[in-house]
Amino acid sequence: MTLLRNTAKCKLLLLALLWAGVAGALGFQFGFSSRPQIVYRQPAEHELVVINGCVVSACQFLASVRAQHELDPNFWSRVMLVRYKNSTAGHAYCVWETDGHIFGYDRNNGGYPIPTRDRDPKAIAGALATELGKVLHKEMLVARAEFIEPRKTKLYAF
Repeated sequence: MTLLRNTAKCKLLLLALLWAGVAGALGFQFGFSSRPQIVYRQPAEHELVVINGCVVSACQFLASVRAQHELDPNFWSRVMLVRYKNSTAGHAYCVWETDGHIFGYDRNNGGYPIPTRDRDPKAIAGALATELGKVLHKEMLVARAEFIEPRKTKLYAF
């Protein structure tokens, strides 16, 4: 009789251990391994800090805008990276010109006209900084503005 009780207990114990192992393996697979590791560090002066995926969003919108205007011979578009003097973070915009007017898109505000006709990144960023300063109620000064071409830009993960 004791042997039968021990065998039943052993089977229950082994079954419990098996289910604990399955639960642990599933927890690891869907928990720890799916979370990206985050490394916090101070950004260097030449780096753009990506907040809320603004670079990715601007590049995606650029692809959409270029597809819409593929047959327009006078169409011009770029992704512009801007760093402000009084902010540690940068921002990315999709900018384009059609029918003589320059427009912009960013993830936070959608699409809008930019009050300049100059294709220079500093001039466009300056017009955007003026409008942004009105919303933020503080002066926004452009430290650096440049165009990038998504196909030719190297991406670095950190």
